[in-house]
Amino acid sequence: MRTWQIERRKRTRQLIELGGLVIKAGVVELTNDDRATIYGAILWIAAKLQSREGEHARDQWAAKGKHAFDAERHEDCKNRRT
Repeated sequence: MRTWQIERRKRTRQLIELGGLVIKAGVVELTNDDRATIYGAILWIAAKLQSREGEHARDQWAAKGKHAFDAERHEDCKNRRT
């Protein structure tokens, strides 16, 4: 496989995973799949990350995301046992 094909597949996988996070967080349902609203929210996040409070926001969001992933993993393990 050529290098450009490998890179394209990596990029495609990344886009699919990122889209999955938007869906998983409930953003699509909460915005009624309004792409302008979703894009605006992402732009707001980017601006926040570039601000003086960016590092603090990143730390808070990372902690919240890790907690959610851990809770989901815990729930999945619990469901597999039953």
